[in-house]
Amino acid sequence: MKGFGTDETSIINVLANRTSEQRQRIILSYQQAYGKDLIKDLKSELGGNLELVILAMMLPTNILLADNLNEAMKGIGTNENTLVEILCTRNNREIQELKAAYQSRYGKPLQKGLEGDTSGHFRRLLISMSTGARDEANTNLQLAPSLAQQLYKAGAGMAGTDESEFNRILASYSYPLLRAVFEEYEKIKGKSLCNAIKSEFSGDVQNGLLAVVQSIENRPQFYAKCLHDAMKGMGTKDDALIRLVVTRSEIDLGNIKQEFQKMYGKSLESQIKSDTSGEYKKVLIVLAGG
Repeated sequence: MKGFGTDETSIINVLANRTSEQRQRIILSYQQAYGKDLIKDLKSELGGNLELVILAMMLPTNILLADNLNEAMKGIGTNENTLVEILCTRNNREIQELKAAYQSRYGKPLQKGLEGDTSGHFRRLLISMSTGARDEANTNLQLAPSLAQQLYKAGAGMAGTDESEFNRILASYSYPLLRAVFEEYEKIKGKSLCNAIKSEFSGDVQNGLLAVVQSIENRPQFYAKCLHDAMKGMGTKDDALIRLVVTRSEIDLGNIKQEFQKMYGKSLESQIKSDTSGEYKKVLIVLAGG
C-alpha cells in the first residue's frame, strides 16, 4: 500500500488465503509494526466492491453478521431476506454470540431492533429464532409423530392456520428431532412440510418458516439457494454474496459448492465469474477455493 498506487493482487493474496482468526492477528501485528490502523489504510487504498469484500473479511464473523442485521433494519424499509437468512439458520451458541456482538456494537438488544422494524407473525418468528434457547439436547425421536400431528392440526387440519404452533415447534426442538418430525409430517399429509407452508402461509413469514425447515433439512442446499438468489436476474446482490462467501468459507462452503453444482448444473465459481469482475471477482474466487 505504500507509495503511489496500490498492489491489490498482493493484498488479496495475503488476506484471502488466511483464516478469519489469522486476519485478526494481522490487524494487531500491522498496528504494532507501523503504528497505523490497517482497516483505515485499506479503506483509503481500495474502493467499490473490492473494498466491501476486503473489509467484510477483516471483521470477526459475529460482528460482520451484526452489521448486516443492522443494515437490513435501518432506514425506510427492511431487508427481510437478510434477517431470515441470518436468524433462521443458526444454533444456540451462534445466536448467543451474535446477540452479544449486536449489543456491544449498537448499544441495544437485538430483540429491540427486531421489534421496531418488523411486525405480526414475522416479528414473532424472528424473535423466537433469536432467543437461542432451542432444546438441543432432546433427541428423543419418539416425540416426532405427536409433534407432526400437532403441526398438521395447526395448519392443514384446521380452518385457518395456528401460526403460533408452527413457531413454537420449529423454534423449540433439536434439529435431529425436527428432521424426524418433517418425515412424519409427510407420512400424515402426503406432502412435505415445505409444500404445506407454501399453501398455508404467505409473504415474509412464509419465507422465514421455509428457511427454518430447509436449513434444518439440508443446510448446504439452503445456502446454495441463497447464493444463487444473490446472483440471479439483473444485477447482483453484492452484500448477500459477500456475506455468504466470507462467512461460510471456513465452515461448509465445500459442501455448499457440491449442492450448488447438483441444483443448478454449474459450479459456484463459474457463476461468480460470470456475475462479478476484476479484483472483486478474484478475491471471491480465492475465498471459494477456486
